[in-house]
Amino acid sequence: MAAQTLQQPSFLLANLKADSTTKPLLQRCQDLVKIIDEYPAKELHLIFPWLVESVFGSLDGILTGWNLRLLHSRNNEYNIAMEFLNPRYGPMMKLVYKLQAEEYKYEIPVNYLPGPVKASIQEGVLPDCPLFHNKLQFPLSGLLTLNLALNPFEFFMFNFAYCLITPKSYPPGQHGSSTDSAYFVLVDTYLKYFLPSEGSVPPSPFSDSRGSVTAASPRSSSVSFAGYGVHSPSLLKHHIFHQPSVNADPSAQEIWRSETLLQMFVEIWLHHYSLEMYQKLQSPQVKLALLQYRLSMSSMPCQPHAPPGSGTLHTYQEPFTPTEEHVLVVRLLVKHLHAFSNSLKPEQLSSSPSAHSHTHTSPLEEFKRVVVQRFVQQKLYLFLQHCFGHWPLDASFRAVLETWLSYIQPWRYTGEKSNPQPDQNRAVPDKWESFVQENLLIYTKLFQVFLNRAVRTDLVNVKNALMVFRVAKVFAQPNLAEMIQKGEQLFLEPEHVLHHRQPRGYLTPGQGGSYLSSRQRVVTDMVFRVKSHVYALEGQDCQYKQMFGTELRGAVMKLMQIIAQARQTAKRISDHSNEVAANNSFLSWFGLGSSDLNNTFSGAEPEESGECLKKTHEFLDRALENLCQIFKLNQGQLTQLLSNLCSSEDDGNCKQLPDCIQGENGLILTDLGRRQIINGLRRFDIEYRGDPELQPIRSYENALLVRLFYRISSLVNERVSGHMNSLCSRPDFLGRLSRHYFTDCNSTTKLKQSPSSQHTLDRNRRPRLSLRPLASYRTMLLLLLFYMFGALLSLGPVSSTVLILAAGFLYGLFMTEEPDEFQL
Repeated sequence: MAAQTLQQPSFLLANLKADSTTKPLLQRCQDLVKIIDEYPAKELHLIFPWLVESVFGSLDGILTGWNLRLLHSRNNEYNIAMEFLNPRYGPMMKLVYKLQAEEYKYEIPVNYLPGPVKASIQEGVLPDCPLFHNKLQFPLSGLLTLNLALNPFEFFMFNFAYCLITPKSYPPGQHGSSTDSAYFVLVDTYLKYFLPSEGSVPPSPFSDSRGSVTAASPRSSSVSFAGYGVHSPSLLKHHIFHQPSVNADPSAQEIWRSETLLQMFVEIWLHHYSLEMYQKLQSPQVKLALLQYRLSMSSMPCQPHAPPGSGTLHTYQEPFTPTEEHVLVVRLLVKHLHAFSNSLKPEQLSSSPSAHSHTHTSPLEEFKRVVVQRFVQQKLYLFLQHCFGHWPLDASFRAVLETWLSYIQPWRYTGEKSNPQPDQNRAVPDKWESFVQENLLIYTKLFQVFLNRAVRTDLVNVKNALMVFRVAKVFAQPNLAEMIQKGEQLFLEPEHVLHHRQPRGYLTPGQGGSYLSSRQRVVTDMVFRVKSHVYALEGQDCQYKQMFGTELRGAVMKLMQIIAQARQTAKRISDHSNEVAANNSFLSWFGLGSSDLNNTFSGAEPEESGECLKKTHEFLDRALENLCQIFKLNQGQLTQLLSNLCSSEDDGNCKQLPDCIQGENGLILTDLGRRQIINGLRRFDIEYRGDPELQPIRSYENALLVRLFYRISSLVNERVSGHMNSLCSRPDFLGRLSRHYFTDCNSTTKLKQSPSSQHTLDRNRRPRLSLRPLASYRTMLLLLLFYMFGALLSLGPVSSTVLILAAGFLYGLFMTEEPDEFQL
């Protein structure tokens, strides 16, 4: 490839495209390494968009690229892709830095942005995220063809992040939810490299003076952005988001890569929610309400509310359905951000963010201080809320649940290994009280949504029982419930009381103030943080439901009752499974066990047996204990609840119908009845009313003999049906004996039936010969043992057959001693 340095770039791109279809990946990567090292940035600029697309696939999902989401360590191409995309020494990142040193821009259509961002731009409102500032290209044709001009690093990270949410059609037998895929490992590698918990971000190998440190370019005057310049106050220092010149601190110039990577991940992966939530967050009324509260808390004049209709919103409907793989990657991001934020030095964490302390704080430390609250909190809350409300009621919800539990437990990612206590007995340190208060809704409201899911879930399933146990275990950690209660009390603090408590001037004790005034200021600041958090996510008119209020306590008691019912069901299923296992043993072939599977208990799935049921019972037991601990419930109340449930189950003997109401067309299940069926507490009696000869072949029957005997008996029944009818209609002894052999005794049971099924049932009850019992393995074994016993007694096959027929005839005489109630 070195001889091609004199070729035109167009020929270079054409050659690379041709090689991509003929050469293996290893050879292509080796050629690219030489090209990146030898070609100047001017020529590499033309192949960069194609190279990114060939690796990550096209944004519309038509081109799959290298299929990083399906590439695993067992594949031969895995190591090649990992080395080529490595952020430290990979050729791809070297190409990015080489182009970053020049003023090259690459366009992304606005249509590929997340729905809320796209709708905001199409409305002429600049998004709140600084990532999209000063990057819009306005064509003369209008706003519908807007493009986003990104520098090489931003363009690379956008395509890398977008690869996760691009809809792909996987080959049969493959899926993309594995956590050992090349994409998942690359995300983890990029997070550790650009957001290091220890040390600083390594500098780029090329001098970059045109990243985020350049001054903001002037906006086009052809479009007016109503929201531009009216952003919420940034928690970061000014130089991190808008660095004014290239002469800034060199360490600050390196922060923009970490910030860009995080913003790309958050905007692409989390910035999705419903139309109603978008309108709620973007409406001027909500923004002014939050601004009014902040101004009132600062004793400043309040601005009036914007009149209704003071801004039209472009409506959109984004079909956002995250996959399990998507949620797992988001959980990886949450866990790393907690570890990244918790790596902040204690002296930096305790110092006040004043101008004086800022001079001694590096930009990376400033970034760690506010990374979770500033970048992730709101969008992750909306993301989880959407998943909680739309995810199917199955075991795949575990990925969403663990993402939520990872976020609300930042103390798990501090890196401290000195405490040997188990998680259940380890109290939450007091230093996390401010985190709990500033994320109050993520604790309380999502807990309430989870309760609504739990009461509609089959808790006999061990995977669902585990999820309930996990949530109860997390919230039962010592000191956590008290922190949540305190946060709710701060939010419910009346505002007029706050104004009365707030001192006229904040003076330190050395300046003539009192320690009481200092304490009042701390309380006021805590109230401000909690109220600002709730109003920013739900609006000032939100109807907050207390987690420890009367209404939610009733919902918890309802869940505990369902858990107790599921425990009883799991125990009953376990006992029944043991009985079935005993009956299906070798001895059952001798007639000591039941071979009728029509009445087999159907309260659980096949996997709910044995060890799974034991784990279910254990998980539900511990969940009940933890719920009692969280909500300070009396153990006596729980014992009484369990005893009442056991007595009601024993009295009913589990034979009652599910709870129903009478409708126009019959019985209609209530919500209670549905839960009873889901948890296996009650069920309808389902009887087979078809032709008994056509029932599915059982595991204890020989399929060949069943089909053979069916054909024989059908032929006999067709030819002598008249004689069998005449014999069975006789009232004497011969008629009773004929009815015993030529009719199904089980079909004579009188069942409740609808008029539509009357004809079918009568047809199945007509006299006929059935040879299907002879196809049972148990019957064949008994016959074999009988012939062997006859051989021991010197009886031939004919004599043994005569004895068997005679025994069958005597059995029939015994069964027909009393006349039956058969009526044709």
